[in-house]
Amino acid sequence: MTTTTTDPEHIAVSKSRGIDIDWKDGHHSSYPVEYLRDWCPCATCTGSHGTEPRKKTTEAPANPFQMYKPRIRMDSIEQSGNYALHIAWNDGHSSGIYSWDHLRRICPCEACATERGKK
Repeated sequence: MTTTTTDPEHIAVSKSRGIDIDWKDGHHSSYPVEYLRDWCPCATCTGSHGTEPRKKTTEAPANPFQMYKPRIRMDSIEQSGNYALHIAWNDGHSSGIYSWDHLRRICPCEACATERGKK
């Protein structure tokens, strides 16, 4: 297993497209907005309060009969200390704090997804 670092070198944000992070160990992660919203680490979205976790829209098949719903986007994004990003979403949700550790752990690239599958 390779050693990873959770310190970002460079962060690029597009409120409508997502976040790209170049990590100090040379790894690159691209997080589409829908993926980030699905992987919100807050207690409500993860079901930590004993409730049902929020369903991940990126893992569900598309519903051809879905009524119009505005596309998810970030209303605002701010750095939280030296360890995380705080994102407010256009669906009214704003309690998730995305730590560098969490973002690196959920990296959607093929290599990271394969590594997670081995564990």
